[in-house]
Amino acid sequence: MVERSSKFLFIVVGSVLFMLILYQYVAPGMMNFGSPHGYMLEDDADLFPTPDPHYVKKYYFPIRDLERSLDFEIKGDDVIVFLHIQKTGGTTFGRHLVQNVRLEVPCDCRPGQKKCTCYRPNRKETWLFSRFSTGWSCGLHADWTELTNCVPGVLNKKESRMKNQRKFYYITLLRDPVSRYLSEWRHVQRGATWKTSLHMCDGRTPTPEELPPCYEGTDWSGCTLQQFMDCPYNLANNRQVRMLADLSLVGCYNMSFIPEKKRAQVLLESAKKNLRDMAFFGLTEYQRKTQYLFERTFHLKFIRPFMQYNSTRAAGVDLDNDTVQRIEELNDLDMQLYDYARDLFQQRYMYKRQLERREQRLKNQPALFPFRRTPSSDPNFRDDAPESEASRLPTEDYMNHIINRW
Repeated sequence: MVERSSKFLFIVVGSVLFMLILYQYVAPGMMNFGSPHGYMLEDDADLFPTPDPHYVKKYYFPIRDLERSLDFEIKGDDVIVFLHIQKTGGTTFGRHLVQNVRLEVPCDCRPGQKKCTCYRPNRKETWLFSRFSTGWSCGLHADWTELTNCVPGVLNKKESRMKNQRKFYYITLLRDPVSRYLSEWRHVQRGATWKTSLHMCDGRTPTPEELPPCYEGTDWSGCTLQQFMDCPYNLANNRQVRMLADLSLVGCYNMSFIPEKKRAQVLLESAKKNLRDMAFFGLTEYQRKTQYLFERTFHLKFIRPFMQYNSTRAAGVDLDNDTVQRIEELNDLDMQLYDYARDLFQQRYMYKRQLERREQRLKNQPALFPFRRTPSSDPNFRDDAPESEASRLPTEDYMNHIINRW
C-alpha cells in the first residue's frame, strides 16, 4: 500500500514539474500581461475584428497600395494633414487626433478653446494640420485641391521660416454615400450653410454663375428632402469625389470646360488615385478597423478604443425604395468611389493582419520548439543538412494565400 502511494506521489510531482518547465518555455512567447498603450495586449485580438474568411476582393491592388507602414517623424518635419469631408464622422476622428493619441508631449486642449496646441516633443512646431489643431487655415472644409496648394505656405507663415523638407501625410474619412447625403440634408435643414467655404481652385474662387446658391436668404433651414435633391447645384451631390479629386483637371467649377460625361470620368479617376495615394483613409462604418490601420500606419497608439455608433440622424430617416434610388443616382460617382474605397480598405486590413499573424508565429517558434537545432544553439549545425535536420521556417497555410470575401 505504501509502495503504491509512493508511486502515485512520484507521478503527481513529476507531472507538476513537467508543466512548470513547459510553462517557462511557452508562456513568455504566448502571453504578455502589460502594454504601454493603455490596453492589454492579450485583448488586442478582441479589440480588432477578425477578417471575414468569406471575403472575395473586387479590385486588384498591388502590394505597394496595400502596404502602409510609414516612418512618421514627429520630431522631424513630417506633418499629418486631415482632409475633413462634411458628415463623414470627421469631427469625432479629429478629436481622437488631438485628445486620444498617446504622445510624448500630448496636445494641449484647454476648456472653452476650439483649437488645441499640438507641438512636436522637441520644439514648438505643429505635427498636425486639422480643424482642431490649426483651425480652418485653408478655408472651411478645404478639399484636396485647396489643401495641397495651401498647406505648405500656411505652415511656412505660421512658423516664420521656409521648409522644403517637410513630408505631408494626407488622411481622410469616407462614409456610405446615402447615409452621408441624408446626414448633410439634416444638417442643412437645421441651418448649416458652409457659405464661408472658399472653393479655391487655380488661384480663384468660383463665380456666382459657376456655383449658384440653392436657396434665397441666409440659409436653407426647413428644406424638405425633395427640395434638397431637386437643386442641380447642390454640392452635397457627389461631395466625396469632388473633395478628393484634382479639380484643376476639369476646369474647376466651370461646367463648360469639358463635356459632362468626360468631367465625371476624370473626377472619379482622380479621386480614386488621390485616395489610393494618401497615407491613410478610414471608413465611418468600420471604426475599429479604422483605428487599427491608423495605428499600424503611423506607429501611434490611441489611448481609448474607437466606438461604433450606428444610431445616427441619417439612420432614423424613413425612406421608400424610389427615394433611395434617387439619392444613389444623384451620388453615382460617390457610390463608385465608396465601393472602390471599401474594397481597398478591407484588403489593407486583411493584408496587415496576415503580416502580423506571420510575424507572431515566427516570434513564438523558439518558445514552442525550444530544443530545435539552429546555428546559434548548435555549433555542429550544417546549413547544407537535409531538410529533415535543418531548421525550417513555417510555411503559410493554404487559407492564408486566399483573400476571402468580407
